[in-house]
Amino acid sequence: MAVVFGLALTLAFPPYDIWPLSIVAVAALSLLMRGRTVGQGAWLGFAFGLPFFIWLLSWLNVVGWDAVVGLSAIEAAFLAALGACLVLSQKLPWWPLWAACLWVTEELARDRLPFGGFPWGRLAFANTGSPYTPLAALGGAPLVTFAVALSGTLLAAAALAALDLRRRPRGRRGVLTAVGALALSAAVLLGGLLVPVPTNATDHVRIAVVQGNVQQPGLHFLGRPMMILDNHVKATLKLAADIKAGRVPKPDLVLWPENSSDLDPFTNPAAYDKITQAVQAVGVPVLVGALVDGPDKDHVQNEGIVWDPVTGPGAHYTKQHPVPFGEYVPYRKELTKVISRLNEIPRDFYPGKGTGVLQIGPAKLGDVICFEVAYDGIVRDTVNAGARAIVVQTNNATYGRTGQPEQQLAMSRLRAVEHGRAVVTAATSGISAIVAPDGKVEQRSAEFTQQVLSADIPLRDEKTVADRVGAAPEWTLAMVGLLSCAAAVAIGRRERTRMTKGQRQQ
Repeated sequence: MAVVFGLALTLAFPPYDIWPLSIVAVAALSLLMRGRTVGQGAWLGFAFGLPFFIWLLSWLNVVGWDAVVGLSAIEAAFLAALGACLVLSQKLPWWPLWAACLWVTEELARDRLPFGGFPWGRLAFANTGSPYTPLAALGGAPLVTFAVALSGTLLAAAALAALDLRRRPRGRRGVLTAVGALALSAAVLLGGLLVPVPTNATDHVRIAVVQGNVQQPGLHFLGRPMMILDNHVKATLKLAADIKAGRVPKPDLVLWPENSSDLDPFTNPAAYDKITQAVQAVGVPVLVGALVDGPDKDHVQNEGIVWDPVTGPGAHYTKQHPVPFGEYVPYRKELTKVISRLNEIPRDFYPGKGTGVLQIGPAKLGDVICFEVAYDGIVRDTVNAGARAIVVQTNNATYGRTGQPEQQLAMSRLRAVEHGRAVVTAATSGISAIVAPDGKVEQRSAEFTQQVLSADIPLRDEKTVADRVGAAPEWTLAMVGLLSCAAAVAIGRRERTRMTKGQRQQ
């Protein structure tokens, strides 16, 4: 049953988007923990988590199924710890509340450990278009996760109360317990609809998003050198021709995706000239994604570069959170001797030190590169530093047509609501998208097509409650969860001591 409901939880996420299953899965796991030992709870948590992550992360099979299973096992270990803690929480009064806090605790740890964490599979990311979504404006993704988990644990409590009534009729009090838990679960579900999502804006900027496309999906999407850059240059030159002919209005700025230049323009004159040609043709600043040389010969930097039609390259943002085993190799010297595939990453990515706030033409935008959209702190810091809208430069060509681009787009939808900002995703091969501050996807491209999206997006300065409180709700809920476990352990020891004393007296 743990395996079945772990698989059911996967269906709550994109590309399936059956979000009510996230509540059902939480409720089912809670019921499975009833009457278990801590060790049994840990194994059930692992049995729930492993198939969940294997299916959710199956897009990683382009690297190898061993990578899928290995990463899934690491992530499932956190759910094993959650299972053990859920057993403890059920020994306490009001256990649905403590259990919901423990889901936040688990995600807090998993989002940070090891090597900076891997946030895929958070309950919040399955609920980017559900009644819970507006809660992100109050407490970010952790509050959404808490609300989903609380609905699930209350649903489990209602089921347990109803089952107890069938076994031992207890009159009005038993009925009230079951009905009350069910009503509270529904109230939490619908409570998010009462949260206002601010979207008003006095300033707007017209943008164009260029999706140049790549030659093929998979690990070897690059093709020959200059091919991806040529695709983006050609699409931009066509945009410039359409503007000149009056077929489309002239944008204030143009956005290219991550890796839109497959060669370092600062060391390759041909790449530099091609970018300059495209930027001058369109006549407005272009945000270009490129890999450039790092501070030494062993490192490169993943950057978004503001390219002006008059002054050329200027301000830039360097990706802060490189992906372990994808963009850098921890313990390189030791691991490359055992895993030869890691040698395909010849140089580690050097992490940036600052936020991605960039002045691009008339707009101050916040650049976030690819997987960084999954990390609460990176996006929040960028908004608090002055970003009036968010740009997600991404290259999902490796994982095209696997469901991964849809999962990442869902994160952009949540970030829009969380920060009250328009979010623009610029992808090399798709999915490029325009997301309004209320999380609605206004435009999206098809995968593996050359396409240009044009839109007016709002520029907002107002900060949400989530921006102001930062990570405080997450840490508070997580600590409450841990303290509930400590209380359960302490109460258990006290009861065992009392029983031992009673036996001695007898």
